Amino acid sequence: MQVNRICITLYMGLACATLIAGMLISPALAEDNTSADIVWRGCGITQKAFMIEAAAAYEKITGKRISISGGGATLGIQTAASGQADIGGSCRPAKPDISELEKGVRMTHVGWDALVVMTHPDNPVNNITTEQLHKIMTGKIRNWSEIGGNNEQILVVVRIGKMSGVGYMGRKMLFQDPRENYYRRAINLKSSGPVEKKIESRKNAIGISGVSSAKRRKVKILFLDGTAPTKENVANASYPFFRPLFLMTKGEPVGEIKIFIQWLLSAEGQKVVSDQGTVNLTEGARLTKEYKFWENTQYVLNFTTEKEGLAQR
Repeated sequence: MQVNRICITLYMGLACATLIAGMLISPALAEDNTSADIVWRGCGITQKAFMIEAAAAYEKITGKRISISGGGATLGIQTAASGQADIGGSCRPAKPDISELEKGVRMTHVGWDALVVMTHPDNPVNNITTEQLHKIMTGKIRNWSEIGGNNEQILVVVRIGKMSGVGYMGRKMLFQDPRENYYRRAINLKSSGPVEKKIESRKNAIGISGVSSAKRRKVKILFLDGTAPTKENVANASYPFFRPLFLMTKGEPVGEIKIFIQWLLSAEGQKVVSDQGTVNLTEGARLTKEYKFWENTQYVLNFTTEKEGLAQR
């Protein structure tokens, strides 16, 4: 497809996002939103981390219906910014500094996810180091035998685009540079779901996704630098690749949108987040200070100061 070829080559994938934005945020939504009190769109990882259960709990308490449809972090940010969605879900920060389509967005931090390394369940490898992962994702290590596995070529599977939630944050964490390219012979797929499915079916495959989504698949999630991405290890920062999850709104939330977000930040709402196996804000209180990749925190409505035990940036 011509659009995909353009997307791969343009700087950071951002021009691609601008090019096809009209197609991404067209009025033809994934479901009928006419009876919804709140329209939510965004990344599947945030959706699976807490949003489906949070919407159900909120409707049970208030009678207010929240419609949910996926499409990715960039879609969530841009539809919130344009007003086509009341709330966007994202596992990366908004980037109004480089994208006109993300200007005017405000972020609310609601929990913590982790990026994990996946392979097929039959792969004998159980642990990978950050250095090994770096070399695999750039094509410097190409055979599983080089890291203690079978004598098989490594099939690198990635989510296309550098501005997706996994694409952007994966590069930030692994390379400290969101512009870095993955191995030129990697298989590029349209979203994290197909990446996970490919790894379920290919014994020699490897890829990166969010733990909230990957743990629902029939994949092996590898230890990273000897540490498993358990909820406890994410919460205490011993697992290195943790990242914030956000809700996006056009400006500061008002009305029913504000009421829902306030509920989600309450003890009751945060319990729903935690009950899904996701680290909530209280459980991950130390992570705000430990996290090295904060950006545009002036747009995060509940970003607090070092005086309260959190980092100010």
